[in-house]
Amino acid sequence: MMKVDDSKNKLSLAELLNTKGFVEHVSVDCVIFGFNKDELKVLLLKYHEVDRWSVPGGFVFKDESLDDAAARTLYERTHLENLFLQQFYTFGSVNRTDENNPHRQLLKSLNLTVDPDHWIYQRFISTAYFALIDFTISHTFPDTNNEVCAWFSVDDLPEMAFDHEKIVKKGLDFLRLNLDYNVVGSNLLPEKFTMKELQTLYETILGEKFRRNNFQRKVLSLNMLQRLEKLYTGSANKAPYLYKFLKK
Repeated sequence: MMKVDDSKNKLSLAELLNTKGFVEHVSVDCVIFGFNKDELKVLLLKYHEVDRWSVPGGFVFKDESLDDAAARTLYERTHLENLFLQQFYTFGSVNRTDENNPHRQLLKSLNLTVDPDHWIYQRFISTAYFALIDFTISHTFPDTNNEVCAWFSVDDLPEMAFDHEKIVKKGLDFLRLNLDYNVVGSNLLPEKFTMKELQTLYETILGEKFRRNNFQRKVLSLNMLQRLEKLYTGSANKAPYLYKFLKK
């Protein structure tokens, strides 16, 4: 789990742009997935003055690691903390500066002026992280005057800033390739769940259907589940077993 370093001073955007404390041209971005009503969603943010959405992210101080920067910027922008953030890719194409860059629009709306060759307008190398969280904790997001947080279906993304649509899709690819490992440590399901609920989660993330017997056999062979008591609901149907993930 990555914890936030509260010793960092909260600076205004103007102060951030003029400080010498950042590693120029280096940033972090966080792709946060949540699961709700059989739908996989991703958390996005948007400044009110900008017409494009982005994943939570920010700059890196010279005296902090990339991991600490990811945890700090995520907390500052969403109040999410103590998450298991995992690096999954580094984005550094030569045209990142030119892809839907909203910085000029944002600075103009805030009446902020920087030199035309300021590093904020130049190419950034961004290390991307992802996490799986409980969708229901969205009420913890801060209520700010200039920024909004919202969930979007991974299949219906809004217009994105920079190359963040590519970042979300790359994060989804990584999740799908490593689903067996990552779902164990996630909060996408309650502590106790049925095999049907687990199958629905897999089918939603992977975008495909499985035969019930084949899925159960495959999942049980991974030795990641502990079978518990049966779930009795009073219906005439056969009561299913409850399961929980074994601790890593």
